[in-house]
Amino acid sequence: MDALSDVLRVVGLRGAILLEARFRAPWCVTSSISAEHCKPYMDSPAHVISYHYVVECIAIADGDDPCVLCTGDIVLIPRNSTHKIGSRLDMPAISSADLVQPANGTGVLHIDHGGDGAECRLICGLLGGDAQLQPLIATLPAMMKMTVRDTPGGEWISQSFRFGAHQIARADPGAATIMSRMSELLFVEALRRYLATMPEEHTGFLAGLRDQQIGKALALLHTQVSREWTAEELASAVNLSRSAFAERFTLLMGQPPMKYLTYWRMQVAAQKLREGRLTIGQIAFDVGYESEAAFSRAFKREVGVPPATWRRNWTVN
Repeated sequence: MDALSDVLRVVGLRGAILLEARFRAPWCVTSSISAEHCKPYMDSPAHVISYHYVVECIAIADGDDPCVLCTGDIVLIPRNSTHKIGSRLDMPAISSADLVQPANGTGVLHIDHGGDGAECRLICGLLGGDAQLQPLIATLPAMMKMTVRDTPGGEWISQSFRFGAHQIARADPGAATIMSRMSELLFVEALRRYLATMPEEHTGFLAGLRDQQIGKALALLHTQVSREWTAEELASAVNLSRSAFAERFTLLMGQPPMKYLTYWRMQVAAQKLREGRLTIGQIAFDVGYESEAAFSRAFKREVGVPPATWRRNWTVN
């Protein structure tokens, strides 16, 4: 399993369809997802990614550069920043929260708004994740457009979204679940596409993944998290001197390799604590600690509370 897949496995990524919107030109709204929006679908996520899928017609999203969206396009807002979207962006924008109408039989909220011009249909949703999602989204642009049909298997994905949107319109209660899973797949695909085109000067987790040697080191750390790694062993495994490896790893990842290993062990431990199947002693062994006491000290140092307290707080919340 590659390092990106490992991170996606522990971030608790969960998709949800929030609403179906029908707009008629001219229209312009502002949009952002609040904690209240998330409640019906998931426990309060640490990070929220919002997105819009264009079922039909054209819209314009106002990011760093206005982004024209056509039928079959999807725009993701990785840090859920407030943004404008509409047929025209030069007119006064209305908050989409003020336009939302109660859910129909599918449990999906809806909006019906605008003038007497061309209709535009959007499916709007969210992706929620735990704190471990931060390394992935920290260096992403504020807005990411993806033409679904251009992705691998894009025609199948596009047909699935169109089918799901049609079923939502018909109040089929299973359609929102299907499209939620599709949105998770689309986010992964958007990450992979961005990774392939990311500017050379970028740093951070995604930049580390793209680097051949640091990416290999990350894969080793992730797949053998309990191993007693040293910087020398990792450097040798990726055919670099210790000093060259430590310098490149720190430059791209923002922290030395052994500090990153501790960070990653705590993320894996947090996932296992959430799942609740293993004792703290078993988790300590699984993430590379010889004793529960040593693990508890490291976890408290990194996270702020002992693992037993963290698990208890998670269960309560």
